[in-house]
Amino acid sequence: MQVLCSDLEGVFVPEIWINVAEKTGIAALRLTTRDISDYDVLMKKRLGILAEHNLKLQDIQTVIAAMDPLPGAVDFLDGLRRRTQVIIVSDTFTQFARPLMEKLGWPTLFCNTLEVDADGTVRDYTLRQPDGKRKVVESLAALNYEIIAMGDSYNDLSMIQTADHGILFCPPDSILKEYPHLPVARSYAQLGTILEPLLK
Repeated sequence: MQVLCSDLEGVFVPEIWINVAEKTGIAALRLTTRDISDYDVLMKKRLGILAEHNLKLQDIQTVIAAMDPLPGAVDFLDGLRRRTQVIIVSDTFTQFARPLMEKLGWPTLFCNTLEVDADGTVRDYTLRQPDGKRKVVESLAALNYEIIAMGDSYNDLSMIQTADHGILFCPPDSILKEYPHLPVARSYAQLGTILEPLLK
């Protein structure tokens, strides 16, 4: 039995925080796990910016509701789900994900959650568990699954390297230089070519 674990943002949908940055004009919100490898440092920076600009959860959700999957993502994901089991393993939050999951046809999602005050102030975030992406792969492997993992950012690397087969999808140059041994796809067509001999 086989399971494919994939990141969400940058693989099937655009980066949420980059879209928020573009809509609000706050350039500092463009930083993602492609830029900062320490997720806690990144999230604390984001929370500080939200507080500084008095941005509420509803403001972010309005941006997300207008987002669409990346071109070709829905068809590619549908094709994968016809071939194997797929789990989206993301560092996004339950409060962000619903409209995106609907547009992707409701794939299974493992993610985190935000701590939000009654007025919509995002106070903090709660990880499902530390290094959750790697632990998903380890747990599935303990159930005797063969794991394929793919993603684009620093926070995907532990998942990718722990899996039986790991693939980078449109990663930044910094990751390519640090991990030149990992297979790389820059389009869904290339990703399909890499996956074809792995899917059973």
